[in-house]
Amino acid sequence: MLITNSGENAETELRQIRLLVGRKVDGLIIASAGVHSSGPLVELLTAHNSRYVLIDRMIPNAKANFVGVKDEEIGAMATEHLIDQGCERIAHLRGRMVSTGRGRLRGYQRALAKHKLKVPPEYIVSAAHEDSTGYDAMQLLLQLKPRPDGVFCYNDAVAIGAMKAILEAGLDVPRDIAVVGAGDLHNGDMLRVPVSTINQSSFQIGQAAAELLLRCMESETPPPQKRVFFPPRLVVRASSLRHPSSPDGAPPTSRKGRGTPPR
Repeated sequence: MLITNSGENAETELRQIRLLVGRKVDGLIIASAGVHSSGPLVELLTAHNSRYVLIDRMIPNAKANFVGVKDEEIGAMATEHLIDQGCERIAHLRGRMVSTGRGRLRGYQRALAKHKLKVPPEYIVSAAHEDSTGYDAMQLLLQLKPRPDGVFCYNDAVAIGAMKAILEAGLDVPRDIAVVGAGDLHNGDMLRVPVSTINQSSFQIGQAAAELLLRCMESETPPPQKRVFFPPRLVVRASSLRHPSSPDGAPPTSRKGRGTPPR
């Protein structure tokens, strides 16, 4: 078994996969860094008749096996939770425009539209995928007037950076700004302010992808493409919990049937 890391660089990814297929590996599990349509990567895999499974990220227009979650549901679930907590000015620290970043952004926008909440364009800030970039992006949001009272972050690393910026500004998480990430990092509950997140069933995704790839490798002819989706699950912790009396953190009623938002 070989593991490579492209560092979110699509050109590096292509070089690494070209090397692997050149050495005639039996199969590949790929979380692609590609932003645009399938292009050279899928052409390379097709030319070598490679058996592969995509995980976490879809490649646009690629007819391929995939195991993951529906990222739009992640974005909608996280944003709905912030709305349930009484947040009305919800920002989004978005990821790169790979399928995960695009899907989570759409889910965020869908939830806001559902509740007729409008936010200025400045409330959507590119934050990539690291704690340092989350910190820098949150600094921009803190300068806005009015500043957000809730933030949905692309992933938990971005959320950790965002919370560091909020706390350094002398503000309280979640009273002043509630924060939700995604990914459910293994140490997310051990932070100074434990981070609320969306669990993506990462272990199950890895297991299902390996089983699917093995079936593809054992078959004499490529089986029909299969897509496997796991349901996301909200994990509520202190970073967003403004209503601790309720099991899921939701107030008993609201401003539109959900309770009065805290001030």
